[in-house]
Amino acid sequence: MRVLEPWVAAPLAELVRESSARIALLMTSSGQVIGQHGFTRSLDVMAAAALGAGILATTDELARTVGANGGYGAVVHQGAAQGVWLAGFDTPRGRWVALVVFGRESTIGLVRMFFARFAERVAEATPPPVPDREVLAEGFERELDASLRALFGVG
Repeated sequence: MRVLEPWVAAPLAELVRESSARIALLMTSSGQVIGQHGFTRSLDVMAAAALGAGILATTDELARTVGANGGYGAVVHQGAAQGVWLAGFDTPRGRWVALVVFGRESTIGLVRMFFARFAERVAEATPPPVPDREVLAEGFERELDASLRALFGVG
């Protein structure tokens, strides 16, 4: 498990353990990776983060368009060998997104329960927000590279 914010390590480890997650990804609603478990390649992490954030944003907009007050909650797929849970939740630092891939040893109901507890624990552990800075700051690419090196221990 690799995290950029040390205070998310314990809640993310607990979610992975309780839900028997094979893969877990925690990101901001814009796709900035906060922590991950189960990925071996940084390119896979970045692709999953971009797709997950995009899918959830699209689903939220679809819910608004059709008048589904409160949105749809989560995007869920239960396949024969594994399932996917993709959902957003609010933190003091804004809306975050979690992607959980789980196997047959777990169920959507269990993942839903463990995810709700995870979201509460992350929100409780979140330090106060840092001052706003530009979304695409001058050193964005440098910061992205540094984040990927930190997540994957690459020098």
